Amino acid sequence: MSIKAVVFDAYGTLYDIQSVADVTEDAFPGYGEIITQVWRIKQLEYTWLRSLMQRYQDFDAVTREALAYTLRVLGLAYDSEAFERVIEKYLHLDLYPDAASALAALRPRKLAILSNGSPDMLNALVRNSGLDRLLDATISVDAKKIFKPSPAAYQLIGEVLGAAPDEVLFVSSNPWDVAGAKSFGLNVAWIERVTPEAMALACVENELVAPLTMFRALRTQMDELGFAPDHRVRSLSELPTIVARP
Repeated sequence: MSIKAVVFDAYGTLYDIQSVADVTEDAFPGYGEIITQVWRIKQLEYTWLRSLMQRYQDFDAVTREALAYTLRVLGLAYDSEAFERVIEKYLHLDLYPDAASALAALRPRKLAILSNGSPDMLNALVRNSGLDRLLDATISVDAKKIFKPSPAAYQLIGEVLGAAPDEVLFVSSNPWDVAGAKSFGLNVAWIERVTPEAMALACVENELVAPLTMFRALRTQMDELGFAPDHRVRSLSELPTIVARP
């Protein structure tokens, strides 16, 4: 394959969504982990529900709705200051340690993000993390008013970068995103950060299933949708070797 562009999902792929746990625990002591996991699950569900209902709201609105749901069902009282402090973390998520070096090593190919994030959220996050110096484009599905894994979202890659699907390597750690990108016709690399073996061990070692373990069971393993990734790797640092292959 001849890869001209490498396009990354943002949340969970370049940026560690679990890094919100520190701020949720600080704002709501004793509830940080359960808030973090329920919030992310509902955030994703709301993107799919709004797409199916054809009632689009951007990712900032979805993220706020999902957090409000989470705090309500957990019976947690809060003021606007605490709410905004938690939301603000989405503009300062931690980069995975190998993200910047992996992107730098993928040059001179075009590099971009394609994310469900709203433009304001993504631009702030990319700027705050320093990836704006490495990326050619930060693409938001907001231009199509529908979330991934809709084909219309992946179509933005060609429209912005001018690359055909077979010239693009799409990278995501989210199995639903991998399936959507592969269904669209892109070359796809899946970052498998949690293995089934690790999942099994986590369940055996604990009498109760922790919120993070439940989240990983629901969201980190490949879905049975008939679309498998072309490449299965454990870290972003493996990508330069993949695109260098003839």
